Amino acid sequence: MSDVLDAYPQLLRGAWTTVQLTVYGSVLALVLALVFGLAGTARSAWVRAVGRVYVEFFRGMATLVLMYWFFYALPLVGFRFTPMAAAVLSLGLNIGAYGAEVVRGAVRAVPKAQYEATVALNFTPVQRMRRVILPQAVALMLPPFGNLVIELMKGSAVVSLITIGDLTFRAKQIQNATGETLWTYVAILLIYFVIAQALQSLVRLAERRVDRMLGRRAEAT
Repeated sequence: MSDVLDAYPQLLRGAWTTVQLTVYGSVLALVLALVFGLAGTARSAWVRAVGRVYVEFFRGMATLVLMYWFFYALPLVGFRFTPMAAAVLSLGLNIGAYGAEVVRGAVRAVPKAQYEATVALNFTPVQRMRRVILPQAVALMLPPFGNLVIELMKGSAVVSLITIGDLTFRAKQIQNATGETLWTYVAILLIYFVIAQALQSLVRLAERRVDRMLGRRAEAT
């Protein structure tokens, strides 16, 4: 166990890489989720079809397969990605597909009377979405989005297979150097747990802020 504790700088470097992957991947996933989720609520059948193709394709694709595709296969036809870019793209595209369904469902869940009120007030479609529909939908999106971000963080554990020195990669190095299997993986289990709890706390904070913005009374947590 002491050998594992002595190697804590390596674990911290790996944890920082995992946090970076989570942040970058989450930002990409959020952008894609909003774009294709809103596309799923569009009046145009063609726009809805584009959103559906994205969701069905990337939701059904394993993240690891996408990583191998970006990092090992595409360079064969002239498209090269750094390991970090390949990992972020893979994680973002996969989780963004799930997030798009969250966005679509949240927008659809806003009471129809709210939409009718914006029409009566002569709001443009952009004003309707920005000022009335989306703020209420965000309150519904946050809890499932929090779960998806944690899933993305846990999914990043496979990026060591494309040479990224994340937390799992550093743990394997420490295990090979010290022979300590049990305590090495106990250590990274705890670190992953701490990161997940930090992410969950940020989501809860965002939920409370959105509730206050909408004039709702935040539930005690």
